[in-house]
Amino acid sequence: MATFSSVARQHVLQAIEEYDRRGGDDFLAVYGFVPQAEWTVQHEGRDYDLPAVVGVAHRFATGRLATPDDLNGSLSSAAAILRKRGFDVTQPGGGPVAAPVRAARAPQRRAPAAKPRRSSAEPERVAPVCPTCHMTLAGTGNCDYCA
Repeated sequence: MATFSSVARQHVLQAIEEYDRRGGDDFLAVYGFVPQAEWTVQHEGRDYDLPAVVGVAHRFATGRLATPDDLNGSLSSAAAILRKRGFDVTQPGGGPVAAPVRAARAPQRRAPAAKPRRSSAEPERVAPVCPTCHMTLAGTGNCDYCA
């Protein structure tokens, strides 16, 4: 069974574009799908065979075609993914189900970040440096390279 979370809107649009270029019957035949009218995805006023479009979109997303057997029993989850991606889907027993409209979020206000406190009593210590090679001296005060 295929998962469709990796299918992005662009992959679905690529599949629809190939569907238009090949023609519906040829597109279905090339990828091994049979025509069905129960599950459809609408785009720009046209209906497309949802299982075939999702299967090919899965191929664009993952490199592996989701076959009709892979889609068996998972069309409702595939339809839900397409709705999340902004497509309208028609499912059996019902009419078109529009893509959800997301409410705009109010911008969150953050408190200004507190500046780190520096102790004014003790200045920052500078590590001692070898005057010959300019390497930081070890804790002994002797250079490991010039000793």
